[in-house]
Amino acid sequence: MATKVLMKGNEAIAESAIRCGCRHYFGYPITPQTEIAAYMSKRMPKIGGTFLQAESEIAAINMVYGCAATGRRAMTSSSSPGISLKAEGMSYLAGADLPALIVNVQRGGPGLGGIQPSQSDYFFMTRGPGHGDFHIIVLAPATVQEMADMTRLAFELGEKYRMPAMLLADGTMGQMMEPVVLPEDTVDPETLPASKPWATTGTGLKREHNIVNSLYLKPEELEKTNYERFERYARLEKEECRWEEYMMDDADICVVSVGITARVAKNAIVAARKAGVKVGMIRPITLYPFPKEALAKAAPRMKAFLTVELNMGQMNEDVKLAIGCSRPVAMCNRVGGMIPSVDEVLAAIGKLNG
Repeated sequence: MATKVLMKGNEAIAESAIRCGCRHYFGYPITPQTEIAAYMSKRMPKIGGTFLQAESEIAAINMVYGCAATGRRAMTSSSSPGISLKAEGMSYLAGADLPALIVNVQRGGPGLGGIQPSQSDYFFMTRGPGHGDFHIIVLAPATVQEMADMTRLAFELGEKYRMPAMLLADGTMGQMMEPVVLPEDTVDPETLPASKPWATTGTGLKREHNIVNSLYLKPEELEKTNYERFERYARLEKEECRWEEYMMDDADICVVSVGITARVAKNAIVAARKAGVKVGMIRPITLYPFPKEALAKAAPRMKAFLTVELNMGQMNEDVKLAIGCSRPVAMCNRVGGMIPSVDEVLAAIGKLNG
């Protein structure tokens, strides 16, 4: 029987990354994700790994770029303002088709904002976080167990599709403590580069040089590369969408939420059901690719949709797009580090029920 351990969400990410074969962490401290860096600073030296607190967030993401080019599993983590500084490097990673794990434990904004939880980086992460035409994989955990499980998934999907992957959590998820089962089987980091024929591992005079680069001076070559990359994105959207359905079998009101607000919404749904309201939830697990088909399929039997968010309505727009604006899409939101209560969500459900 698997052993459960009590861990913070941030610590679960770090330990899971280690067990997934990550031996290279480059970061810079910022609340509320600093525990990831602190955990790595203790563990990496003991297992022959690399922990490096860079001189800046910009330096950290470029160190990830260099390490990822060798086929090793590398990661960085930060919180919202720090992720902004990493945006150029994320674009370079995408432009060079390099897989790497980036963790964003969101805090309030804009600017320095505050250190309390937020989901206000949703647009930033799902639209392509940086210059150019690109996407990254974005996963949204709602439990500490998912923080651990999705760390592995992010590495695996990033390598399968040769693109950066992000774990996008709100500050509450990073700081929350829950029992978690960590992966028992570990990945041997020495075996990873061999499975990546594009990696810069040295030719041994047995093959042509691999070149990792995001610069294409011939416009026709850059165009061809972008089209090829978006063919990969289309395959990702078709094959890797993930979501959870909760009490949706007979629902005629659908709540859409992620992270800590999804947990609040579940309690509100249970209370609403006791009052006879037929409400359920679709919780996106992949924010890119967004589970558009699941929402579109549910739309014909819904009276309305309700998004519960820690922002000013960013996912609300994606829900409207997914259902073609065929049903009303209301919102229950708090910002600035505030989290909606069960009563607030319940009241919003009641209003939609009429």
